[in-house]
Amino acid sequence: MTMCDDLPHDLIREKILTNVPITSLRAVRCTCKLWNALSKEFILGNETSRQHHEFQGFMMISNKICPFRVDIQGIISNHNNLVDPSTKKLDLLDQVEVSRVIHCDGLLLCVTNDNSKLLVWNPYLAQTRWIRPRICYGKSDMYAIGYDNNSKVRNYKILRLSTSHYYGLGIELEIYDFSSDLWSFLGVFPDYKINSYHSLVNLAGSTYLLARVIRRTTRKKRNHYEYLASWENCLLCFDYTSERFVQHMPPPFSSYYYYTDTVALSTVREDKLAAHCYGFYQSFVTLEFWVTNKIEANAVSWSKFLKVDMGSMVPVRDFLCNWKADLVFVDEENKVAVIIHESRNYSTKLQLTAYIIREDGYFRSMNIGEVNLNFSRKFEVQHVFSPYHPSLVQINRRSNGGDGCANGHSEPLGRV
Repeated sequence: MTMCDDLPHDLIREKILTNVPITSLRAVRCTCKLWNALSKEFILGNETSRQHHEFQGFMMISNKICPFRVDIQGIISNHNNLVDPSTKKLDLLDQVEVSRVIHCDGLLLCVTNDNSKLLVWNPYLAQTRWIRPRICYGKSDMYAIGYDNNSKVRNYKILRLSTSHYYGLGIELEIYDFSSDLWSFLGVFPDYKINSYHSLVNLAGSTYLLARVIRRTTRKKRNHYEYLASWENCLLCFDYTSERFVQHMPPPFSSYYYYTDTVALSTVREDKLAAHCYGFYQSFVTLEFWVTNKIEANAVSWSKFLKVDMGSMVPVRDFLCNWKADLVFVDEENKVAVIIHESRNYSTKLQLTAYIIREDGYFRSMNIGEVNLNFSRKFEVQHVFSPYHPSLVQINRRSNGGDGCANGHSEPLGRV
């Protein structure tokens, strides 16, 4: 009889670990010591998925989180489905309705549907941690998660950006420190405006966001001075070590996009930023995709890696009717992009469609599902996807003395 220890290592890596859903890896690790070691090697290296152009992440359907995996090459060559057939709602979070998921370093920050609670979750270790607010959370609040680099062990923090008191102009910042379990008030920045969650991503422990800043100038006019104010588009970077904005850089696109098009940020793997713009020109939809060449202390450079005229691919009306979209995956080597498109098909539902686009004209659309709209919230957020890279980050307040095979929940919530 063949035991699990007798299986070839390559077979375990390439046939088993690559096909196991994210939330089932914990059970695989607990099978035996060999599988636990190979699983950690697979998670930390993640070389197999890089070689095969595989991506994994989480999507939300009806405010529930579902894991899924996508192989871009497999979709193009074999017409595989985008969503893993084994995808199902997670038992662990079955009691929680989530409106937003933010990923950083293997941790998922989940914002509940009523914005009353925050939940930090490591799906790989099956650990959860509830975050209590300093004050009541606002319906228009936005959140990000990152870490500082003051010590060998990363200290994770949550950033809260509130605009509810300023009618969309100016932001109020608070930060939560995992090590102290405390919130701190950082101040008010009256000259900034952030459009939406689509303008905010986490990369290498820092948070990058597209914003608009007011530039005030004076002009002498006869016997008095005239005060002028104008909006300027910028890319901001929030550093969790200094707990302040440390970069103020121009985005890759012109200011025109902010008024007539949709702009969003995303990440390419774990080391690059990506931006995409949707432009409407004479009843045609044009998509432009940009990727960073380098990101330094006070400078960033971009290159346009893909531009597609969608007019011949999909009816323009599908994009014009109450839609939002977000870049999901970018495969630079093959010039492929996958986007998620939301279109209203009923008064209370959004239809989710994935579009796979390639530079040579390849185009494919895939139906993902529906998202229920909740009109009880004035500032409804219907972001449906977060990329995910598993890790061994511990989020418990108390160590359980193990490697995650035992019950790793800091607070009981359910099961995986």
